[in-house]
Amino acid sequence: MLDAKKLRVLRAVAEHGSFAAAAAELRYTPSAISQQVAALEREAGAVLVERGARGARLTQAGQVLDRHAALVLGQLAAARAELDDLTRLRGGHVRVAAFESAWTALVPAAVSRYRADHPGVELHLAEEDPQAAVAAVRSGACDVAVVFEPHGVGDAELAGLDRTVIAHDPLWAVLHADHPLADSEQVDLTQLAADPWVAPTAFCAGVVRGACARAGFEPDVVFSSADYGAVQGFVAAGAGVALVPFLALTHRERAVARPLLSDDPPTRVLSAITAPEGPRPASATAMVETLLATAAALLPAQLYV
Repeated sequence: MLDAKKLRVLRAVAEHGSFAAAAAELRYTPSAISQQVAALEREAGAVLVERGARGARLTQAGQVLDRHAALVLGQLAAARAELDDLTRLRGGHVRVAAFESAWTALVPAAVSRYRADHPGVELHLAEEDPQAAVAAVRSGACDVAVVFEPHGVGDAELAGLDRTVIAHDPLWAVLHADHPLADSEQVDLTQLAADPWVAPTAFCAGVVRGACARAGFEPDVVFSSADYGAVQGFVAAGAGVALVPFLALTHRERAVARPLLSDDPPTRVLSAITAPEGPRPASATAMVETLLATAAALLPAQLYV
């Protein structure tokens, strides 16, 4: 196996025509240069340098090896520069997958911040349900999965992966503007037990139904949608009340959002899932840090983890 360090010595000898000049460039002694060349000749199985009173010049075998050494060392230098760019986030890419309602506020704000901080990193974004996003991280098709727990994914799906809690996202009551509790600063969830409900579907349904169950009632769901925007639209139309995570709230002219009256309000835990620390690129670590900072800016301070 030819050693890159020795190839650099051969290149220096070829460029300067003497062991002394090569030693000065590489900050070696002339004796060390001679020893490196001799070792390289043993590895190559050929005489590479002719030593004479007027200096040193490459043999035909030395010229062949020097030509290839220039290519090899150039490629190594390019690889080092590219790795340095990745480490300093001046290049590379990061692939992010997030569930639907994360695109309402959190992910767009994080993406905007990330692009401003790391303009050289290419972003690949996808909307995926939590289980599919985690599977993509596990397979290597995705670098960061934004998920919610416990109804989106559980411990079994996350085994062997790194989990960073981004925030606790509290559920707020969304009411029609004419609802009797619309002017309240906070809403007691038990006061909504008799109302018709507009609820999310699929993974998010468990968050809402679990909150109502802890309050002692089963919601009378008159409409369901996987889209929190549609849920809030139906509340604005007077179809019923809803619970919506703070980070999924959108403005509706005939709807109001109020925090719940509780010392321990229901929340969904938002997490960033990545590969273990070893294989994780710096661009993915920076994205997790950006998601944390973005959540801190979007959520009220007392709600941020």
